[in-house]
Amino acid sequence: MKKGKSLRVPVTHGLKDIYAMDMRLAYQAACVGQFNVTAFGRLAAAISVVRSALEQNQTNLPLAIVTLDAAIETLLAVRKKGDKTGIWEITESERPSVLSGIDMAEECIGTLDVALLAQTAAKLLQNVNGEAGGK
Repeated sequence: MKKGKSLRVPVTHGLKDIYAMDMRLAYQAACVGQFNVTAFGRLAAAISVVRSALEQNQTNLPLAIVTLDAAIETLLAVRKKGDKTGIWEITESERPSVLSGIDMAEECIGTLDVALLAQTAAKLLQNVNGEAGGK
C-alpha cells in the first residue's frame, strides 16, 4: 500500500462551536460574577491550545500569536490572583485583552486541522499534569 501525505481534516463548525462555547461561556460567567476555577480552566485551555497549534502550524494571520499571548498573560494574572485569594474574576480592565484573545482564537481555529488540535491539547495536558505531579 502506497503511503501518501497525511490527511488534513479541517476543523468543523461543530468543533469550532465547542471551543467557542468553552471560551464565551467562561467569559460571560466572569462578566456576571459567576466565574470559578473550572470556567477559568476551560477558557485558558481553549486559548492555549489554539495558540500553541497556530505556532506549530506557522500561522499567516498577522498579530494572531501576539493577541493570544496578550490574553494568556492576562489569564496568568487572573490565575495568580485566583490562586492567592480564592476569588476568580476577570476585572473590567482585563476584559478587553481576554475578549480580543477569544475573538482571535475563534478566527484562527478554522485555519487548523483536527489532528493538530488534538495533539496540541494532549501535549499541553501532559505538560500541566507533569507540572502538577512535580510540585
